[in-house]
Amino acid sequence: MEHQLLHTCLQSLNDNNNPLSLQALASLRSLIINPNTSDSTIYSILETLTRSLQLRTNSLTTHHHILKLLTDLASHRTHLSSQILNSIHYSSLLFTESIQIATESLTSLASIANSDHNKIDDQLYMSLCFAATSTSARLRLLRNGERLGIGMHVLFTVFLGFTEDPYPYVRKASLDGLLGLCKSGNIFEDISVIEGCYFRAVELLQDNEHSVRSAAIRVVSEWGQMLIAAKEENDKIDWSNQVFVQLCSMVRDMSVEVRVEAFNALGKIKLVSEDILLQTISKKVLAIMKEKNSHGQCTAERFEILASSYAGAFVHGLEDEFHEVRKSACNSLRIHTILYAEFARRSLSLLMDMLNDDSMAVRLEALETLHHMATFECLHVQEIHMHMFLGSLLDNCDLIRSIARKIFKLVKLSDFKLFRSSIHGLLQNLERYTKDEADVFSVLFFMGRSHGNFAAHVIKEVSQEIEPVLEGKLVLDSARVAAFLVLAISAPLSQNQNGQNIPPRLFSYAVTLLGRISSALREVVDQDTLLAYLSQCSRSSTRGTEVEEPSLLPVVDDAVLTHSRKDVNCPVGVPMLQTGNETSKVQPVISCELEDLATSIVECQADELDEVMKSVNLILARVRDAWLLVQSRCTNVAVRALRDCKRELAMLTSASLESAGILAFTMQYLQVMKLFAKIWEHVVWKIRSDETGGLEYLFGKLDVRLRELRYRYIGFSKEEELYVLELIVVACMLRLSKVEICCSPTTMKKLSAIISHIEILNNKGPIEPSNILMDAKKTVHEIESSKAGISCSLFLITNLVDFFTLKQFSLCSRVRHINAELDVPGNDSENPLPFVSGLPVAIPLDITLYNVSSENRLWLTIRMSQESTQFVFLDSNILGGCNEVKKFTFMAPFYRTPKACSFSSWIRIGMECALEDCHLVKHCGGPKRKLVYLCQEKEVHLCLVRRD
Repeated sequence: MEHQLLHTCLQSLNDNNNPLSLQALASLRSLIINPNTSDSTIYSILETLTRSLQLRTNSLTTHHHILKLLTDLASHRTHLSSQILNSIHYSSLLFTESIQIATESLTSLASIANSDHNKIDDQLYMSLCFAATSTSARLRLLRNGERLGIGMHVLFTVFLGFTEDPYPYVRKASLDGLLGLCKSGNIFEDISVIEGCYFRAVELLQDNEHSVRSAAIRVVSEWGQMLIAAKEENDKIDWSNQVFVQLCSMVRDMSVEVRVEAFNALGKIKLVSEDILLQTISKKVLAIMKEKNSHGQCTAERFEILASSYAGAFVHGLEDEFHEVRKSACNSLRIHTILYAEFARRSLSLLMDMLNDDSMAVRLEALETLHHMATFECLHVQEIHMHMFLGSLLDNCDLIRSIARKIFKLVKLSDFKLFRSSIHGLLQNLERYTKDEADVFSVLFFMGRSHGNFAAHVIKEVSQEIEPVLEGKLVLDSARVAAFLVLAISAPLSQNQNGQNIPPRLFSYAVTLLGRISSALREVVDQDTLLAYLSQCSRSSTRGTEVEEPSLLPVVDDAVLTHSRKDVNCPVGVPMLQTGNETSKVQPVISCELEDLATSIVECQADELDEVMKSVNLILARVRDAWLLVQSRCTNVAVRALRDCKRELAMLTSASLESAGILAFTMQYLQVMKLFAKIWEHVVWKIRSDETGGLEYLFGKLDVRLRELRYRYIGFSKEEELYVLELIVVACMLRLSKVEICCSPTTMKKLSAIISHIEILNNKGPIEPSNILMDAKKTVHEIESSKAGISCSLFLITNLVDFFTLKQFSLCSRVRHINAELDVPGNDSENPLPFVSGLPVAIPLDITLYNVSSENRLWLTIRMSQESTQFVFLDSNILGGCNEVKKFTFMAPFYRTPKACSFSSWIRIGMECALEDCHLVKHCGGPKRKLVYLCQEKEVHLCLVRRD
């Protein structure tokens, strides 16, 4: 069978006039990717392809597919790579008069091996670049220059020259190339070369295309830093200021992408003069700036223009209407606040205003900046700031409250009023969110240790609240009392606690709450050491000058100390407690600051997550092997292999939401590949002869699974998102190759939308699309421009499908699963909900949402039949919070109660596909786009209320 197929393909290829030559190439591919193909057959294929590659009668399309087959052959038979490289290299020299063919050859050459094996002549590369009339050819040459082993200085010359290309994508690719030269560690000794590149990038900051301006900002930033490093020490600050000012001039650009890029670049400039930084947070030009006659390398007149351009740069960023810009501005401000005390002081008011931002991401970024300032002791909070600062402790988001508490751990308060307000804010946090108790106790302990005198004053003020009540019994269930006891026991550990008194009985009270307190302080002290410390302090008869009052609770005696299993050593900085004439040494509760408890927990979860990721990626590697079986017409074997993968995946357990999301994604991916295998058998190999309806059912099921894969999982990297989009593109191409079962205009519209989204992803960052995506984009443009529509390009689509190769896919990001749980409490067939016919009925629902943000549009669907469905919008404002898990009760109104004694309805939660503009759905009062469902349908039983 193998030799017969090879003979037929070779005979077809040798006939240059045979229109089925491309089909022969597709058949050859099945032999190449089959690991069981004999070596003699492989060598025959290689010889034939090599000979065909040198024929001048080949069309560009045929030449492209021959190169693709040689690339596949090199990847599957690595021992033939060198021979294939030589053949392609010779082809690139042979067809230098055909720029397109030569470019295709060089692109294939770059994709096979590294630059040590595929180096080509620098002169040939330059001549091809400057002779190429096709935009796509120039793009490919520019993007592959480094992989082709071209010399650094030749690449620099080419990249710099093409920054003046009339096409914006070429200019952007040139700038990206210059950026790559800088980041690859290449050292340019000639400072004039660096200056030439820097000033050319500065010119392109005014380019008409926003993507070019964004790329120019990155080049100005990186090459500007290289230029600063090359200058003499006396000139470094001047040049650093100049680069900073140039980047500031872009923060008011019309493009959001450019503004974000500008602030990202500003954060990379490590050294800037204080007067310039102060000017960036003031829209009015400061007097000190007006006195300057010159600055850096600019004339006085030029500098006046620049001074006005960077005046209030950070203010504009923090006030921007787009949250991405505001977030980037906060992040950029972070690095500069620790340089100068005055700049940190003036920036504080701006950052405090950001704590009221509508965007959670911006609030988080502002708090991270404040935490950075507190870490470097640059955060000096004033009374005017406390209201907004304390408001973060009451935020609905757990993460925001957590970061705010971390700041209170580090901040140094100079005024007792501020300290008392902080304690009050933490107690409010504790009262509203009882689950934060351990973290609040930990913060109080750190604050008491840092502000011993203030802590003692607070304890004195609230001493009546701590005293036992009702026959001398302490109210143990009061979190407020426990919080004050934690503050009290931390005060003696402060080095500035002079003359302030903490009654020893409070340490005795704290012993009764030992479990709660030690759990909160486990990041700094173990329970045995804490017990020893409390016991010793409670036995002291005097502290300072205060005379001990009679204790209402028994003092912990010496017998309690026998419970301690560890030695007690003398602390550093802890006062020696006197008992009679003996000196008792107490274990140090704090000798140094450890990492936050939250960090420890995250590390434990990360270890478990890493194990899950390793297991999942091993399974994903087997998926590609299964797909090779599909392309070798062994579909049944491939499906069995995928089922084995699903069984193996089901054995993995998850202890966190993150690992659960990864497992759910992998299971969904396996189901998608199983459907692809079945459809491939229908469409490509045409083995099965089922009715068209069966194939349409498989396509419908695949569409649903791919839609869920795209919208129900978040946290993808750009490469992972691109991979999912590639699967959707292949599904569309499979549909279009069977036009008799689907509406081709709808599928074409969907395919065009996906291609457009991929282009947007490419603009956001340098991502190299796969060949199938590039070819699909080209085919779509050809079909859209053709008057005959899809019918004339059906062969191109079929050919693309035949040449599809599944890439190796592995998960690197922490994918999260958007999911929901729905329950109707107390409802079953024996306990139906009452209703009155013709009147609305309220259905109580217990809803749990996982990883749902306020940007997601959720709908309840309530149906009695397939034709009768009612939609109820779940307003994000009622969900509250930003937790990964949200639980709430919702009364869902159902208006279509029938004239019946009883009936059942089915309810589930759906989420609108935000990017599915090509699938607009017309529902009166319902969703505008298609839904992906987050949970299984729940049956609700209702019974008519009988009137006596």
